[in-house]
Amino acid sequence: MTPANPTMLKLSFCGMDFQTPLVLLSGCVGFGEEYTRVQGFSHSDIGAVCLKGTTLEARLGNPAHRVCETPSGMINAIGLQNPGTRHVIDSILPELDFTETRFIANLSGSTVEEYAEVARLFDDSPIDAMEINISCPNVKEGGVAFGNDPDMSARVVAACRAVTNKPLITKLSPNQTDIAENARRCIESGTDGFAVINTLMGMAIDIEARKPIIGNNQGGLSGPAIKPIALLKVHQVYQVCKSHNIPIIGQGGITTANDAIEFLIAGASGIGIGTVLFYDPLICPKINNGISDYLAAHNLSNISELIGTLELND
Repeated sequence: MTPANPTMLKLSFCGMDFQTPLVLLSGCVGFGEEYTRVQGFSHSDIGAVCLKGTTLEARLGNPAHRVCETPSGMINAIGLQNPGTRHVIDSILPELDFTETRFIANLSGSTVEEYAEVARLFDDSPIDAMEINISCPNVKEGGVAFGNDPDMSARVVAACRAVTNKPLITKLSPNQTDIAENARRCIESGTDGFAVINTLMGMAIDIEARKPIIGNNQGGLSGPAIKPIALLKVHQVYQVCKSHNIPIIGQGGITTANDAIEFLIAGASGIGIGTVLFYDPLICPKINNGISDYLAAHNLSNISELIGTLELND
């Protein structure tokens, strides 16, 4: 396999210049400093980093166990443990090198007002963009997740849009009836891009104790097991996005260059790398090289020529 051709892999995503289409996903790389300790890692292999989910105030997260390996994936229920927005802005962001790659804050909240306040605070920071995690439960509406209701999703996006001009990337949940309709409502409310998809809800059981392994009883399923679902959801959202020039970060079970290429063909512009980092933290150059090889073999000069080229069967 030949080294990746940098020119082939460059793209613009929501006005940000990405060196490659690869985006390290929120929750998998801490607050942007943990993975840099891995010998051989280089920011030149990625386009952006999504920081860990951040709420207005600090949170301790869920009780143990928080992570459970499953066939072809894993379940996690971290519970948004984080030090709070102000600490991230004051103590963590100054330690990041914004000249090496793009950093995207991940906004979480339990009310529309909390989302808006977190966005307002990050607006006055060097962060490059904000990812809105609308899979959080709405405490004012009985705990129903914002992302499973198009009206609530639109309200959260609109509230964040009102307090910032930075790019907003809405992270869509697969645990809903009509993801395309939700995407349409979010576009109307001012989102600049999407991350598709978030985890699916799942459970694992300890058969001796006859109790859920996860302390929170259930959690988000990620990894290769969800890839076929993620591909379909990216394709469905792309049908809404393409006429608005709204880009998508495709994510869900991507572990190889072939996986990434499938997502690009389905309509994704960015490629989210998550669960695979836990067992292969140096996967990014391998995926970049594979994409570059594919483009060269098919006489394509840039990944933009591949995005959304899926032809459905008659």
